Amino acid sequence: MIKGSVLRDAMISASHALSNVKQAVDALNVFPVPDGDTGTNMSMTIANAARELARLQDPTATEVADVASSALLRGARGNSGVILSLLFRGFSKGLKGKAEADGNDLAVALSYGVEAAYKAVMKPTEGTILTVSREAAEAGKKFAKKNKDPIAVWEAICAEAEASLERTPDLLPQLKKAGVVDAGGKGFCVIIEAMLDVFKGGEIVAGDTQAAPVKAAQKSTVGSYEQDIEFAYCTEFIVGRDPKCKLDPLSLRAYLESIGDCVVVVDDDEIIKVHVHTNHPGKALEEAIKYGQFETVKVENMRIQHENAGWVGEADAAADAAVPKLERVEPENDYGFVAVAAGDGLHSLFHDDLACDQVVSGGQTMNPSTDDILSAIEATPAKTVFVLPNNKNIILAAEQAVPLADRKVVVLPTRTIPQGIAAMLAFNPDEDADTNAIAMQKAADNVSTGSVTFAARDSDFEGHKIQEGQILALDNGKLSFVDTDVAVAAPRLARRLVRGRLASDKDVNFITVIYGDSVSEQDAEAVCENIRGKMSRMGVEVDVSAIPGGQPVYYYFISVE
Repeated sequence: MIKGSVLRDAMISASHALSNVKQAVDALNVFPVPDGDTGTNMSMTIANAARELARLQDPTATEVADVASSALLRGARGNSGVILSLLFRGFSKGLKGKAEADGNDLAVALSYGVEAAYKAVMKPTEGTILTVSREAAEAGKKFAKKNKDPIAVWEAICAEAEASLERTPDLLPQLKKAGVVDAGGKGFCVIIEAMLDVFKGGEIVAGDTQAAPVKAAQKSTVGSYEQDIEFAYCTEFIVGRDPKCKLDPLSLRAYLESIGDCVVVVDDDEIIKVHVHTNHPGKALEEAIKYGQFETVKVENMRIQHENAGWVGEADAAADAAVPKLERVEPENDYGFVAVAAGDGLHSLFHDDLACDQVVSGGQTMNPSTDDILSAIEATPAKTVFVLPNNKNIILAAEQAVPLADRKVVVLPTRTIPQGIAAMLAFNPDEDADTNAIAMQKAADNVSTGSVTFAARDSDFEGHKIQEGQILALDNGKLSFVDTDVAVAAPRLARRLVRGRLASDKDVNFITVIYGDSVSEQDAEAVCENIRGKMSRMGVEVDVSAIPGGQPVYYYFISVE
């Protein structure tokens, strides 16, 4: 049987192991665009769980699974991070109420996670982490029918995961052509193999940047928790739902927010799982009992725990303390908006010009976590909050915040900054939420988006031999051509976008050039003038303007509508 403490150590070790090789996992990405990469996103996601798990002393398996599930969900970054969080969310369901876990428990738990991950992805792609985890879980369940030894079952899971990973190029031609396996699948294999080593009695892998543990005598190096911890008691419980109870769990969440912080309320048809830091755990329990009967309850004093445990690294503690926290506000207005964008110019555009209540810093190479987006939602004083991710790799993380929020949330799946701008301009305060959602998404879909960036690595992608540092021009997210000169690539891309719209009988009235932090105003105006010349020669009358976005990594975003 796998004890809770062993499961805890296994997941902490997995986090360190992935962190040590995250750049190698990143390098497996076929598309050379410098966006938030798979290994980095998965590593940051599981690291959030490792920090929380490191605070547990003598936990049961179900306690480890619950803490990991909550931390992974809130810390999920990018599509790969969200999928990873959902895989381990299955552990919370599969190990429910168990002090220890046998092989069948582990296999079933992983299967629950796979099911949740497939449901979350609108169009699951085989040959990815989804395939690797599914086939591994199936092999584990099959093996557990004849042998429930947890180490043997997990060995079967790891063996099939590796075999499945090696088959991913056969399912995705892009991988075969590049001569690599799927990056997400590789990250998953690193995680479960590191867990297996601990299951077998191995030591926790040392992280590449792991700081020395904070001992009681060292406490002053990160500040006194007696002063820094506002809410002392980490309170966690599961309530078996009373079918006769008509109370909304969102009301429970709102109450808990009023007496504490770090609130997570996850409910389904049978149970409500709660995590809250508060100075009044009794009040939290009194409110929760209205919803049904307690199945588990745990209350821990985090100040004493920190002094005695010696688990938390100085770097982790300092990083946690350095993160600014948005304050939750009451939902007073009818509508509010949260946008994701990187760069001072874009922040100002969404906040000041387009009236977004909160702008979450993020985008390419900077995928915000679910918790980042959730905090921004609850810092927005509105009953209905529209969220604009503005990046295809942030949409899933934003959607995970919906059931956690204490107010209605509408995630518009905007994939680019120009789509987000168009959506905001289409909002009508006199219409209801559903009507606005339709109109805003329609406006977003009507925008053609181009982007100009550089190749982060050598690659052979869709017939293009790409060298690191070359200029990449993307037409609505797809690689259009490769160049060596930004000033040439941007006008050339704008012309292609216009031709594409005209061929589809779409209007062309405006071209907006949003320039990044490495582009001067003079260079941006020169690009605009070049575009005007190309449009004139095509016989197209169009208004061309430049906006300082200040975005990193991307030289230009080009919007055509």
